[in-house]
Amino acid sequence: MSGYNSNQLNVPEAREAMDRFKMECANEVGVNLKQGYNGDLTSRQAGSVGGQMVNVMCHVRQTDFMRSNWHNKQQIEMVTYRYSLAV
Repeated sequence: MSGYNSNQLNVPEAREAMDRFKMECANEVGVNLKQGYNGDLTSRQAGSVGGQMVNVMCHVRQTDFMRSNWHNKQQIEMVTYRYSLAV
């Protein structure tokens, strides 16, 4: 690796908003974050905060539809469609 850090905000002015967002997501999953360094968190805790942030930013929804089988009108078949909605 060249040592390049891609963990940069595209809009540096958004740092404060992202920090607030991270704190809100940590509270939702029950992780106590403090300002500054949080090296005492387990990987599971840190991952749950990041996962919650992704879930809030990029909703993944699952919808179930009922439809009749085309070959047999008497048979009902459950079909699951999954889609993701980027906000």
